[in-house]
Amino acid sequence: MRERIAFQKRGDEVDPFDPDHVIVGVGPWTTQFEEPARMIPGTGSETYAASRLQGVQPYTMIIRSSERTREITPAWQAVDLRAGNREDGSPKRVFDIKAVANPDRWNGMLNLVAIQQ
Repeated sequence: MRERIAFQKRGDEVDPFDPDHVIVGVGPWTTQFEEPARMIPGTGSETYAASRLQGVQPYTMIIRSSERTREITPAWQAVDLRAGNREDGSPKRVFDIKAVANPDRWNGMLNLVAIQQ
C-alpha cells in the first residue's frame, strides 16, 4: 500500500436564517483520518456532456478495514496526499467515492470505487 489517502466528509453548518438549526453535511470538507491505500486504475471512459468530450477515470482503492474506515460512505471524498497541492493550496488529486464494498466479508480489507474529479 503505497498511497497515502486523506478521507474527508462535509462538516455541519449553522442555518443563516435560523441560528438554532444546524444543517448537516453542507459545510466545508474536513479531514477525518489518513490511511495507506493501494490504488488500481480502472478502464476509463469518455462521455459527451453539453457537446463536450469528458474523460472519466475510475479507481479501486483498497484499504485496511477498521472501525473508522467502515464509517466511509459515498458522501465522503478521498484526497491523494502524495500528489501534493496546487499553487492555490487545493489538492491536486481528489476522488469522489461512489461505492464501498467488503468483498471478503471478514473485515480484512475494503474496496472503494472512486472517480477522479
